[in-house]
Amino acid sequence: MSQRLDYQQQAPELFKKFVEFNMLVKKGSIEESIEDLIAIRASQINGCAFCVDMHVKQATIHGERPLRLYHLAAWRESTLFSPRERAALAWTEVLTQLPPQGVPDDVYDRVRTQLAEKEIVELTYAVMAINAWNRINIGFRVVPGSQDKPFGLDKANLS
Repeated sequence: MSQRLDYQQQAPELFKKFVEFNMLVKKGSIEESIEDLIAIRASQINGCAFCVDMHVKQATIHGERPLRLYHLAAWRESTLFSPRERAALAWTEVLTQLPPQGVPDDVYDRVRTQLAEKEIVELTYAVMAINAWNRINIGFRVVPGSQDKPFGLDKANLS
């Protein structure tokens, strides 16, 4: 399967602004390890092969343990994630697959016990960003691994 079109080339100003937004999100207070986990988990849910590939490689470069990456799809049953990570993953899942009645109180209450108000807002923006990346990369069939060299992901040694 090949990429449908180059969205960066077709709308360079929108792409540039979205990258700027993404960079602001990355400067927030959420730990890099949690950002990696939520990016992978949302991408798994959405079925974005490009983003799963990219974020697993980024997490590996950032020092994430392989076993935690393997357990991520079953994080509820795994003992490898902290309460803070579990709250972030629950928040990510509910915002990625919004229920018809909205976010349940128990999920919101759980995240409130683990993250400060500003962190919840910043986590929400991070979830918004990865879901948007998933949608554009799925829509235009961006090929997994196709940006490894420009993004330095070849350093993960996961080809």
